[in-house]
Amino acid sequence: MSLLGLASRNQKTFHPKKSVPPGNKGELLQKHIDATLGSGNLREAVLLPPGEDLNEWLAVNTVDFFNQVNILYGTLTEFCTPSSCPMMTAGPKYEYRWADGVSIKKPIKVSAPKYVDYLMDWIEKQLDDESIFPQKLGAPFPPNFRDVVKTIVKRLFRVYAHIYHSHFQKIIGLKEEAHLNTCFKHFVLFSWEFHLIDKNGLAPLYEIVESILQL
Repeated sequence: MSLLGLASRNQKTFHPKKSVPPGNKGELLQKHIDATLGSGNLREAVLLPPGEDLNEWLAVNTVDFFNQVNILYGTLTEFCTPSSCPMMTAGPKYEYRWADGVSIKKPIKVSAPKYVDYLMDWIEKQLDDESIFPQKLGAPFPPNFRDVVKTIVKRLFRVYAHIYHSHFQKIIGLKEEAHLNTCFKHFVLFSWEFHLIDKNGLAPLYEIVESILQL
């Protein structure tokens, strides 16, 4: 069964796909992403198109990565449960606690599915906030936009880290490891190109990351 087929069975467990609003520059950039990804050259696909605004590029790709992680995790919700994954971890050395700085200021221990639910809600609110992710052509991005993207990307990486460490055998069983690996490679190459995650943040999957980047 395909990823989308599995995800459709779990509609209530993850968030609806976000789309770039029609008629703005982001729509053209999304078409560029689709075209370059279709070429199979992921290193080329992550590069800022000539003459384009960096913040626009970061914004469109952030929406794309949110959707990819959303769908990937949506295929695993019957396996990733509070009883199977009582903590949000990436192997024995890394545990992630949740805080959003607003309603939850002190990091709290939560199960992996609860962490992902908090995370997707938190990202979705930002994507829907036009003062952070403006949707009108020419509307300014906030001065701290790059930092916002860095935090979103850093936390999305944690979902990949949890999937690889805790659920990779299930992914193999679903015959979706090639899709997971392609999505993660795209995510890593983009994050590295624009310095969105440092080496410490990548540590739980650093061997995989090294092979992708060929450091």
